[in-house]
Amino acid sequence: MTLPASDASPEARSHARLLRLHILNDQNYFTHPWKSNRRPIKVRVTLAENMLPSSTVENYLKAIYLGSSATGQPDHLLAMGQLASALGVAPGTATTMVKTLAESGLVRYEPYAGVTLTSAGQKLAAMVVRRHRVIELFLVRMMGYGWDEVHDEAEQLEHVVSERLIDRMDEMLGRPEVDPHGDPIPDAEGVVKPQLAQSLLTCPLNTRVTITRVLDQDKSFLRFIERHQLKPGEAIEVEDRDEASDSVRVRGKDDQRITIGTRAASKLLVHVSAALLLVLGLSVPASAQPQMPFGILDNSFFVEEAFNQDAGIFQNIFGVHLVGGGDWEAGFTQEWPLASHTHQLSFTLSSLAVNGATGIGDVAIHYRRQVADETERTPAFSPRLSLILPTGDPARGLGNGGAGWQVNLPFSKQFGDTYLHWNAGFTHTPNADIDGRKHNLFTPHAAVSGIWQVRTMVNLMLESVVEWADSPGGRETVYTVAPGVRTGWNVRDAQAIVGVGFPVSFADDATDVGVFGYFSYELPFTR
Repeated sequence: MTLPASDASPEARSHARLLRLHILNDQNYFTHPWKSNRRPIKVRVTLAENMLPSSTVENYLKAIYLGSSATGQPDHLLAMGQLASALGVAPGTATTMVKTLAESGLVRYEPYAGVTLTSAGQKLAAMVVRRHRVIELFLVRMMGYGWDEVHDEAEQLEHVVSERLIDRMDEMLGRPEVDPHGDPIPDAEGVVKPQLAQSLLTCPLNTRVTITRVLDQDKSFLRFIERHQLKPGEAIEVEDRDEASDSVRVRGKDDQRITIGTRAASKLLVHVSAALLLVLGLSVPASAQPQMPFGILDNSFFVEEAFNQDAGIFQNIFGVHLVGGGDWEAGFTQEWPLASHTHQLSFTLSSLAVNGATGIGDVAIHYRRQVADETERTPAFSPRLSLILPTGDPARGLGNGGAGWQVNLPFSKQFGDTYLHWNAGFTHTPNADIDGRKHNLFTPHAAVSGIWQVRTMVNLMLESVVEWADSPGGRETVYTVAPGVRTGWNVRDAQAIVGVGFPVSFADDATDVGVFGYFSYELPFTR
């Protein structure tokens, strides 16, 4: 990068080069990180010694999961009375247990409103549901059980079998997507494939449809369904709906006709071909279609995501950015929640090589508050304040030589298979030491990124940053575009993420092309 004549000293040029390097790296997680995350994929939360057995905890989480899933909105607050009814306990008992789960970071409880799962609780609940439904299907297909006999057996076995055994059973069954009743089976990451279905009360009349799911697990109801050949996979037509008698007339196999009540009809879901729905004008609006949860919901490289760590989980982040001329910067960040995911502290250590000088860079300490969690209509928001400590040597171009601070305002929102993140903020160093002189530097920034989920644990990324970099020679606008890819694995209770990006920075007089490598490892710090 060429600087004005007034900044022609080697130290000034070295510092300017450092600023260019920091445009990407420090605003992510080196000197002043643009990095965050909300949750791991595999989570084990240790419960207090005075809590009830783990099977009780899992039953509560599963009941909240199923109750919220029934609404089509995972963040929906489930009423305490509804939860107590589903579990067959008194409302006071349910409230006491939910408060304990909230203290463990598994649920979010709002008095007089209801309860919803945190990302950690969502993951645990999905794994319980997965075990239950795989067991049911295994008992039916491999052991000859009737579909009306397996629910109670699975209720007991779901709490004692290992994930390894469930995976082997799932493999033997051919990785099915639904259980004997048509209920979707979460995959090994806890992700459920969206089902677009209608009930017998809403599907088109006199149109061939296929039964896909039975919502009631009651034995007598299942036997009634089987006796009248209304099990999942059967093709039927709804001939008439009579509001006066609250009944639905159905024509099934071999033109067999049966009239059932609307309550029973609401429990039978059917599939209508997309082409037919289009012709009939009954297709579901895009905004109402269920969204596939992201397998990796953090670990961006250069644009901060608005998600704090969950309670009980900490993360270690390593990264290295290589640019031309032998310059590089490596960083290590560690993030810790404070009691809950509302408050988070983290620190960043960096080392770098600039114009032949190698050493440690400045250290940063960060605080972030989760002001808003993401909902169906609103983005997540978690503003961050960072203190930059002058630990690098400014004479060699390895630091600012003065304390500084940074403010960043990140927002995050999912739209189908894409997550959008956008940031705005600034970095202020009141007494930066450059070429032996003190300078007051103020650098605003803005950023936006799109993350596309190709598969559950594979994301394509496109991140962009613009910074109005301040220096003794004047302000310079620097644009950075960074395509990349990230993937990951679940290892017992932990999650490992690796990624690579290719940042390209454009300034008034130069273009820098680099390679960025990323590795993250997050795990529980309580057992």
